[in-house]
Amino acid sequence: MTFVEVVRGGLVESRHAVHVAVADASGRLVSSIGDADRVTYYRSAAKPFQTLPLIEDGVADRLGLTEDELALCCGSHEGEDAHLAGARSILAKAGIDEGALRCGFHVPFSPSVAKALAAAGREPERIHNNCSGKHAGMLALAAAHGWPLEGYHQEHHPVQVRMREEVVRWTGVPDPAVATGIDGCGVTCFAVPLVAMAASFARFGAAAHAGAAPARVVRAMHERPFMVGGTGRCCTQVMERTGGAAFVKLGAEGVYGGGLPARGLGFVIKVEDGGRRAVEAALIRVLEGLGVLSDQDVAALGGFAEPPVRNTRDDVVGVVRATFDLPAPEPT
Repeated sequence: MTFVEVVRGGLVESRHAVHVAVADASGRLVSSIGDADRVTYYRSAAKPFQTLPLIEDGVADRLGLTEDELALCCGSHEGEDAHLAGARSILAKAGIDEGALRCGFHVPFSPSVAKALAAAGREPERIHNNCSGKHAGMLALAAAHGWPLEGYHQEHHPVQVRMREEVVRWTGVPDPAVATGIDGCGVTCFAVPLVAMAASFARFGAAAHAGAAPARVVRAMHERPFMVGGTGRCCTQVMERTGGAAFVKLGAEGVYGGGLPARGLGFVIKVEDGGRRAVEAALIRVLEGLGVLSDQDVAALGGFAEPPVRNTRDDVVGVVRATFDLPAPEPT
């Protein structure tokens, strides 16, 4: 078993088991750690695929969606001003009231935004949900097709049927074999084997590199990475440093997926216990193993590569570190 370890005082205190699959656009597994056939949910790592119908159905052009707004549809944002403005702009362009959002309420991920809300005596709203950009995009898709806005988040609504079609399309997994659940924000989420999920990122990236419709999604993520995450976020900083070499997307419960468009490779990471602190360290190690991050990049991303463990006095008392090396991918 491969682990991300938590070390305190020189003693390994905890271990997070990690599974990694790297595939090419043909669906071939070219490198792996752990169980590449393990079935798991994309969770929010599916958002680039869920954004694509806005491009292919002409909705983005019809509404004049900006790269910021497309990146936000792919994002799990911090709830900062630019994120809220982006989600509201998508809704306004589609002529949809903010009250139509069906994502739940949660405290904004950004500590400063959460603190400001509390100081003002305000409760979080649906627009603060980290998935509000995705939900705004789904509502815009429904409105453009004349589908009902009510219930857009539910499994049998045409919006979610379309999302399932995208998962089948890019993974190559037969429709009956795609497992479903309900995501944290209320929409349908999809589960496939890790190798198929990795292949979906490889195919999406390869299509983007060839100039097909996914190019607009990937370009938005590359050029507007702040909208994908926000201040202090690993995904944002990784894409800022890698430029067009890689696009990455976090999913809940210890998932990270991404693609290397020019190389036609995709990868997915699953931390078995769902630990967020482990998946970011694993992401840096995987990208290092794939040759995407240099030693200088890894040093600059050290807060994610080896995040410190702090106590209530803010003393550094330990470190989280990946202990594995990704096998070199087989030639494609």
